[in-house]
Amino acid sequence: MPPKPRVRFAPSPTGELHVGNARTALFNWMFARHHGGDFILRIEDTDESRSALSYQINLFDDLNWLGLDWDEGSSNGGAYGPYKQSERLTIYRDYLQKLVAADLVYPCYCTEEELEEERQALILSKRMPRYMGKCRNLTAEERKLKEKEGRKPSFRFKVNPQVIEFEDLIRGTMKFEAEAIGDFIIVRSNGMPAYNFAVVIDDHLMNITHVIRGEDHLSNTALQIMLYRAFGFEPPAFAHHSLILGRDRSKLSKRHGSVSIGEFRKQGFLPEAMINYLGLLGSSFTDAKEVLSREEMINGFSLERASKSGAVFDEEKLRWLNAIYIRNCETKDLVKRLKPFLEQSVFDNEKIHAEWFIHIVELVKTDLTTLADVGSHIDIFFDEKYSMTDEAKAILNNDDARKVVKNFLEYLKNNNDEPQTLYSAAMKFVRDKTGAKGKGLFMPVRAALTGKVHGPELDRIFVVLGKDTAVKRLELFCD
Repeated sequence: MPPKPRVRFAPSPTGELHVGNARTALFNWMFARHHGGDFILRIEDTDESRSALSYQINLFDDLNWLGLDWDEGSSNGGAYGPYKQSERLTIYRDYLQKLVAADLVYPCYCTEEELEEERQALILSKRMPRYMGKCRNLTAEERKLKEKEGRKPSFRFKVNPQVIEFEDLIRGTMKFEAEAIGDFIIVRSNGMPAYNFAVVIDDHLMNITHVIRGEDHLSNTALQIMLYRAFGFEPPAFAHHSLILGRDRSKLSKRHGSVSIGEFRKQGFLPEAMINYLGLLGSSFTDAKEVLSREEMINGFSLERASKSGAVFDEEKLRWLNAIYIRNCETKDLVKRLKPFLEQSVFDNEKIHAEWFIHIVELVKTDLTTLADVGSHIDIFFDEKYSMTDEAKAILNNDDARKVVKNFLEYLKNNNDEPQTLYSAAMKFVRDKTGAKGKGLFMPVRAALTGKVHGPELDRIFVVLGKDTAVKRLELFCD
């Protein structure tokens, strides 16, 4: 282990941040923080047709929301920049020329159609689909003829028979036969570097010591090691963690539901819960705890305990964790986090900024699973949102229930104690006068006061509502 390891998260800004990529970022971040190293954010934006600035902005926003701070990157600079591949094109051209001079690459003039035809022919003959080297031995004259036809070449790396072997920090010894790979493209016909070419150069020049990524990159690692050898670079250590799977054990995708960090943010998940859950997926901590602080996750993280098998994304488990974090959140802080969701629900802005609103949140937070749930839990405290459910109407649709409500109202009108004392005394009065008890006593009052049959403790609701509001609502059933 180097005295100060350097790891990187290198996403492409071609879409929203997927939870799988977020977990890769988290693993790299925890590794860096655990070992006192550096976490670098590099943007791989050479796919011009799919990359967008809006995705890059959202990426920064999501990582900041998760609390995954980076030590170097395009937003804050560093000694090894630039940190966007689109700003490093001259570097890649120089390294391409080194491979050309060493006769380790060659121009390929095959069209997409020709390559697909070759691929299908190999599949039909039950052979591994790979490039068969059609342009590898073209003469200088044949190359000129191709260029006269208007064909712009890509550049392919010459793959010679060999076994590529490396030690994976999670999976142990990995071996690949070069014969099954074929000559691969390192620079596209439009001049843009291919992923495997650019990443080797970037990781070397940025002194990356450990590459931690998903197992879907295992075959890429074999290609990259050949390029490391061609350049005479020392490869970093590699660790390939398991992928996140859906419940059907296929790779997690939109058909399984929400898959991006942005979607979960909009649904009202807390970053602490999301980080905690992603850390548990495909990893384990020494004391087998499930609710972990950031510091506990950093201190307990180890690549050796990362799972080799896929981790199933269980949204119910995430919701369970999120409810715990909401319940443990300091109420004043929770109010701040809730305000965007309340504004979406068209609650009176002045009321949600009032001091009494803190008491409401304190009442309902144990019932919240996500922040977005808040509207349906607090509407009982707002007259403009008050409405009667069918279950509540059914409870009040009998003489005994109406008698309970009428006597409760009578006591309120004739007494002016403090709310807590007033509620208790009113309940005792109703019980003595009607003989009602248990649900027969409490449910009619709850239904009339809140319009619902479930919710926080009734005495606490009454204290927040106050006598005047309670009287106004009860009178609706006693006319």
